[in-house]
Amino acid sequence: MPVQQTRARNRQRKILNAAATVFATRGFRESGMDEIARASGTSKGGLYFHFPGKDAVLLAVLDQTAVLLRSKVERAIAAETEPVAAAEAALGVLLRTLIKHRALARVFAVEAMGAGSGFNTRALEIQDEFAEMIRLQLDAAIAQGVIEPIDTTIAAQAWIGVLHGVITRWVTTSSRERRPIDESYETIRIMLLRSVGAAPHAAIEARSHRGSGNG
Repeated sequence: MPVQQTRARNRQRKILNAAATVFATRGFRESGMDEIARASGTSKGGLYFHFPGKDAVLLAVLDQTAVLLRSKVERAIAAETEPVAAAEAALGVLLRTLIKHRALARVFAVEAMGAGSGFNTRALEIQDEFAEMIRLQLDAAIAQGVIEPIDTTIAAQAWIGVLHGVITRWVTTSSRERRPIDESYETIRIMLLRSVGAAPHAAIEARSHRGSGNG
């Protein structure tokens, strides 16, 4: 890749990371391009060179979040040999990644949903993408006779919906009142596995505890 193109991508990445922090701290509606420029160490003209306005910045943050999550979920699924374990691994890595990147989590779960119909639609499209990845694993589990036949589209959407609710609660609750995220994950993990007729596996449980961490 040419040096100039690499620099441009690095600059865009820096802008989007800064924008996520600004949006998460100030709220999308109260944030301005001036603040994003200052936070990213970019001139206002340089910021507008990369993005025509605040709306484009938010959409780019959502797309960046999707790329980050997709790469991690794909690796988590590929590491499993059993479809229910793969579906659970996908859910776990989504939660852990969003908790690790709190600003992105708040932008995705809260700010985008309240920023307007276009942003809401994009956030829902991203949720649907990950629900589809879980659905494919549940379909494979049914095909293998691991779980009984169910409507896997609804089941996968429910899994993502529960995860979204946990993330939303986590990013909107003060640190003093916030429960450790591993407690929340363990509860929803067992609940969601049982919702598709799968019993929690001890090996998966141990792995979940090692990777989930606390909020």
